[in-house]
Amino acid sequence: MMTSAKRRRLWPGAALFVALGLLAACGARAPALPRLPADAVVLAFGDSLTFGTGADPRESYPARLEALIGRKVIAAGVPGETSAEGLARFPAALDEAKPQLVILCHGGNDFLRKLDEAQAADNLRAMVRLARSRGAQVLLVGVPRPGLPPSPAGFYSEIAKEFGLPYEDAALRKILTDNNLKSDLVHPNAIGYARLAEALAALLRKAGAV
Repeated sequence: MMTSAKRRRLWPGAALFVALGLLAACGARAPALPRLPADAVVLAFGDSLTFGTGADPRESYPARLEALIGRKVIAAGVPGETSAEGLARFPAALDEAKPQLVILCHGGNDFLRKLDEAQAADNLRAMVRLARSRGAQVLLVGVPRPGLPPSPAGFYSEIAKEFGLPYEDAALRKILTDNNLKSDLVHPNAIGYARLAEALAALLRKAGAV
């Protein structure tokens, strides 16, 4: 049995352990983003998930997000596009939109076509670098691989850590495991896109962007 004297000697160490745990919890916050001015442009870049396949264009996540954050959100989604095709299209999209923030949601078609994931990761890294070279910040969205249950490929979190990006990894996973939020196996419906927009708006608030 532990004596009261031993408990007193151990207490400072226990207190330190608790304090370190609290500090770690406080540090688990989204990387900060500069606050977006009222006239800022946000570029939502991706494939069919950004286009809004499965819902009316007015119910896509970029349209919903624009209403939630009070900034212009340009939807630049191309259904069926791979990350390599997205990388080729990205410079022109940046030149046209001149965004302060890019929401990057890409890679799903690479998974569906069973393309090389290492190459997909490199394509996304190149897009992050390109956006930053044009003065835009980046928020990354993890796209789930098909499966039971669907979950984002590991390279998304690696890229987010590598570049210090705010990262949304849960919303699409939750949406695509709920039949009430899907239009088909890989696309949300209008309610699902609204949930994705809400998750992104919450992350932007947490990061200080809005």
